[in-house]
Formats: sequence, structure tokens, C-alpha cells
Amino acid sequence: MKKETLEKRTKIANDIMYYIYTHIDTHIDIEELSYDLNISKFHMHRIFKEAFGKNIYESIKSIRLQKAANLLLTNRYSTISNIANLCGYSSHSSFIKAFTNRFEMSPKLWRSGGYKVYSNKIMSQSKKAMESKAEFSRLIPSIVKMPEIECYYIRNKGYNINIKPTWQKLHTLALNNDIKEYKHIALLHDNPVITPLNECQYIACIKTDEKSELLSQRVPKFKISSGVYAKFDLKGHQGDILKFINWVYHEWLLNSDYETTTKPSYIIYHKNNFLSLDNEFDMSFYVSVNY
Repeated sequence: MKKETLEKRTKIANDIMYYIYTHIDTHIDIEELSYDLNISKFHMHRIFKEAFGKNIYESIKSIRLQKAANLLLTNRYSTISNIANLCGYSSHSSFIKAFTNRFEMSPKLWRSGGYKVYSNKIMSQSKKAMESKAEFSRLIPSIVKMPEIECYYIRNKGYNINIKPTWQKLHTLALNNDIKEYKHIALLHDNPVITPLNECQYIACIKTDEKSELLSQRVPKFKISSGVYAKFDLKGHQGDILKFINWVYHEWLLNSDYETTTKPSYIIYHKNNFLSLDNEFDMSFYVSVNY
């Protein structure tokens, strides 16, 4: 396959996935999406499955259920039906059935503590996270209103060691184009403490105002949503991040008066552990909140 064709197909697949994540709380019309992308529905499905290993409908279902699993914990004043609607389910019974099939327990059982058992299984997949001795109970976030952030990105399937070469590619791109001022941002479309680590969609991004035309010829770009976020500043080692995310979602949010939204969390790195020789990070973590 020619390089230009591969890049075009990759962009189409990424555009489809981005559309799904940003419209997960609505009815997603595949016909309308194929029209907007100016390709046939058959071609769109084929490109997507080649890129992500599953079809569009499977991905929509999986993403909706992941979002619902988060909201069931953090939005404790919302009913199960409310959360089903927020995640694009119009039928309460179909949501219960789909959730139970995905997480091997009902939404009610998940909400009453079953999530801890499920998350512990996920955490055990990461040796570094299990070895982490980090403590977060004294962390107090600041509440900030963040602007929309336009980024260039490479999508990485899996929250694991293969993230490092993805960051190296973006770093190489910046060096080749002599870009001096840019930020590293990681967008966590999936919550890695309730999604099997090999299934997580992790997006490595760079934010820069330099040489946008050159960059856009090589990698796609998208926008991280504006909004109100709880911002946590944190330093540590590579294995601490997964443990920290678990604490944010399963302790801090549950004990605060805040609810989260369907917007994904993201990290702005001041020091990127995937590119540092000592595997240490210095970061700001942003989780979308409502009150």
C-alpha cells in the first residue's frame, strides 16, 4: 500500500473514532457519518476494522459501557436510567443487559462495590502499578476552566509499554521539523482502571503553534474539549500513574461533591516518563467535573 493511501486511511479511521467518542451521548448515524466523510458505508466499515480490529458498532457499544461504568460511580445522584441516557441508551432494559454482559455484574452491583473487584483485576495486569508505593490522600486539586486545545496526535491501542515508541515518533517529528515550543499531552479516551489495558485507546498529542502545515501533512489533529476540570499536579515514577487514576476515580471523586462527565481526562506533561531516562514524570492531570 502506498504511503499516501495508508496515511489517508489512517486519518479516516481516526476521524471515525474521534466522532464516536465526541458523540457517544447521542444517536450515532452511520449513514450520516459516511456522507460527511465522503466515502461509502462499506468502505468506512472496512477501513475502521483494519485499523482497530473491531467493527464500528462493537466500538460504539464498548465505549458507551465504559463511560456508563465511570458515571455509575461518580454521579451518585443520577439514576441508572439517567446514566443510560447520558451514554446513548434509550432503553433501560437493553442497557442493563449490555452492561451485565460486559462487566459480569449488574449496574446496581457495580455501583455498590463490585467495581473494586473488577478494577483490582485490571490493576494486577500492570506490575509497575502493583509495585507503586505512592500515596495521594493529601492531594488537593484546583478547579480550573480550560480552553479548547488543538493537538496533533498518534493514537495508541493499549495502555502498556508500546506507548513509548508512539511518543518517540511524535518527538522525532518535532525534532525533524525543528519545532522548539510544544507541549506533550496524553488524552485518556478510556479509563484504564476499568478497561483491560490492552484495549485502552491512549492518544499521544503535541500542542504547538509552529509549522502547522508541515505537521498536518504527517499526523492528524483534533481538539480536546474545553470545560471545567479538577487539576491535579503530580510527580512520580511510571507505575504511579495507573494507581493515581484509580485513586481519582474510585476515591477522590466518590468522596467529593463533584460529578464527572463523558469528556475524557487528559494529562499535560511537564516531564514525560515515556521519554525521560529515569522513567520519572511531572504532570498535571485534568478530570472533567460538574457540581
